[in-house]
Amino acid sequence: MEEDGGGGGDNAVTTSEDNTGAAAATATEGTAKRKSDEVEEPERRGKRRRGGGGKRPRPGERYVPPPQKRNPGVSFGREHFDETTHYFEGGLRKVHPYYYDFKTYCKGRWIGKTLLEVFKDEFRSESIEYYQRAAKEGRIRLNETPVEDLSIVLRNNDHMRNTVHRHEPPVVGRPLEVVADDGEVLVVNKPASIPVHPCGRFRHNTVIFILGKELGISELHTVHRLDRLTSGVLLFARTLEVSKKLDQLVRDRLLEKEYVCRVDGEFPEKELVCEEPILVVSFKVGVCRVHPKGKECRTVFQRLSFNGSTSVVRCLPLTGRTHQIRVHLQYLGFPIVNDPIYGASAWGPLRGKGGQVGKSDEELLKDLVEEHRSKQSLHLLDIPDDIKPAQGEGKARVETLVSTEQENKDSLNANETEGISPAEIGSPSVHHDGKTRSNSSAKEVGEDISNTEDHPVENLSGDNDSLSNSQCHDTDKKTEQQTGADDSLKFIPTGNKDILCSECKIIRQDPTEKELIMYLHALRYKGPDFEYSTPMPDWAKEDWVEDE
Repeated sequence: MEEDGGGGGDNAVTTSEDNTGAAAATATEGTAKRKSDEVEEPERRGKRRRGGGGKRPRPGERYVPPPQKRNPGVSFGREHFDETTHYFEGGLRKVHPYYYDFKTYCKGRWIGKTLLEVFKDEFRSESIEYYQRAAKEGRIRLNETPVEDLSIVLRNNDHMRNTVHRHEPPVVGRPLEVVADDGEVLVVNKPASIPVHPCGRFRHNTVIFILGKELGISELHTVHRLDRLTSGVLLFARTLEVSKKLDQLVRDRLLEKEYVCRVDGEFPEKELVCEEPILVVSFKVGVCRVHPKGKECRTVFQRLSFNGSTSVVRCLPLTGRTHQIRVHLQYLGFPIVNDPIYGASAWGPLRGKGGQVGKSDEELLKDLVEEHRSKQSLHLLDIPDDIKPAQGEGKARVETLVSTEQENKDSLNANETEGISPAEIGSPSVHHDGKTRSNSSAKEVGEDISNTEDHPVENLSGDNDSLSNSQCHDTDKKTEQQTGADDSLKFIPTGNKDILCSECKIIRQDPTEKELIMYLHALRYKGPDFEYSTPMPDWAKEDWVEDE
């Protein structure tokens, strides 16, 4: 995420496609066993493999294979694109549900716990009853052996696989336009609502998959990223050399960025410069605010037109903090017309103008989640699944949103790199060249990110999803993200439903195209020897009138 998106961060628990493993010390009496527990590994001769241990399990112990050497990164190809198909309906692009495998190695904190405890504590997007039924259906496997009883104790190096029935949210059905492609740089005009790369619940409804599957364009290197609800200029490098060159321009602040937005009220005619520092409030949801302890930043604003109720404003972010344009506009008292975060009533009667909120960060986050929960619009926040209401629950688990917030906030803001989403810090990046990197080294760029508008990302071909349902915002540490993307099992034909899938039992009203668009557009990116731009969006034209 990517308001983004991100998602997102996620992260019902984590957002790594291989992020839910299991491990434990020895199996104690009364815990579940599998056939593999009773089979002694034959003694091996010759050179021992690292991690193999070289020991036969004691009677009653189950054999845990050593971790396999994995490719450092993942690239998407035809095998991924063929997982499912898409269709258009009501102006929206939709994806048929499909079965999908999430994999992970055990996390250190899970060693000695049962699978039941891990699911209960960290994968709360589904009920315990769901996981128990999934185990009986053979959908949960430990070291490739089906698990029938979740009381089994986890051990170091255990590898878990969880098969889920995956539903992707719809996005707007507008085409992805190629602005320029000279063999070195690919530039597209990204429609609003479409994430740049697979994250959270999004995989096939992403720019990366659409380019690869429908246009045959792959092996791209991302230069920056646009927020999921934001539209506009999006750059990809065709080669690693060009990627490094563009990335250096970003770091040296030689890449000029121009955005356009529509805000509430009559924006002043004179040019305004906002230099208020911005602090991350929630890395899970991607909420920021002006705060004295925040990062220094600077945005130049200029009014283009006023139609009697709203104004079109040109935005020039000279730094690249998270949600910089949106936060500064809110502070000035002119939030973006349909901004689901910074235009929300949860900010109080002044909607955050002048930094006046009148409540703690924890209260603000709870009110923001509750506001969208009551409107059935949590999807606009890319809320992690572990704080969404599970089946039979009336309210979201907002305590998970704020309980660890303070303990992570200091390190987050200390480590946050310029223009990088809180959700991205410490999470591995995967280039289309298959090389894994950490975003923690990325420097300045653009506006938002993952809930971000625009930031440098040295990867974006790999998935980061949790073993359960995933989100764009990843809150786990880099050392805990041990594996990458994996393949799905098979495509589910239209009309087929899964007996365990809670989504299959719910009839959701489709969002309108208007609900999936935020009036913020990346209009132009300019470097020393290039310039890429798009036409003004319809909502930014002077004579535009909003439909009732």
